[in-house]
Formats: sequence, structure tokens, C-alpha cells
Amino acid sequence: MNQQQNERTRIREAMDRLLSRQPTASNGSLTVVALAVEADVHRMALVKRHADLKNEFYERVRTEAKQMPESEKRLRETVSKLKKTLANKEAELQELRRQVTLLTLASAVLTEEQRSASGPVPAPGNVIPFRPSSS
Repeated sequence: MNQQQNERTRIREAMDRLLSRQPTASNGSLTVVALAVEADVHRMALVKRHADLKNEFYERVRTEAKQMPESEKRLRETVSKLKKTLANKEAELQELRRQVTLLTLASAVLTEEQRSASGPVPAPGNVIPFRPSSS
């Protein structure tokens, strides 16, 4: 039996021990790290060379243990936090847009008030009015 077949056998045996809650070398958690420790293989070997067994392990965790794998739980928590952050940012953006509109309107009102208070603005010397001024 070659080394890769030996590793695959150890990984499958480790899966069975973890799913039956009888770990011998790991802390018994249903993670790839615990599976690698339990099978006495490097974690990266499990992830790279034996990705099919990693996926099989997670599928068995879902079906046999009726649990969500830890990595999936963490990802779901992260997605939930990011959705909340996105909603908060969207609300903040809407408020800032509302404030910009109000400030633009206020600026226009103040500019118009200032213009009407100072009287008509004389045309610069190089501008010829279409109609003569009525003053």
C-alpha cells in the first residue's frame, strides 16, 4: 500500500472516530484541523491532496451529526455582520444625501437673499446687455 493510500485510510478511520465521538489524538471537534490531527496527516495534505475527503467529512458532519461545520458557522456569522454593516452604511449614505440636498437649498436661498439685498449687479465692462437696464 503506498503512502497516499495509507493516508486516505487513516483519514477515513479518523472521520469515523470523530463522528462517533471517540477521538484518540485530537480534541474531538468536527473540524478539518481535528481531522488532520486525528489522522496524523498534515492539514495542508488534507486540504490539497485529499480535498475530496475533506468535502466528504463536511458532508458527513451535516448528515450524520446534524451539525453545520465550524468553518461554515464562522462564514455565516461573518456574512451576517457584513450585512448589518452594509445596512448601516446605506442608511448613513441616505442621510448624507439628504443633508447635501438641504445644504444646497440653504446655500441657494442665502445666495439669492444676498443678491436681492445688495441690489442689481452691474454688468462687467465687456458684457453688452440684450435689453437696456430699466434704471
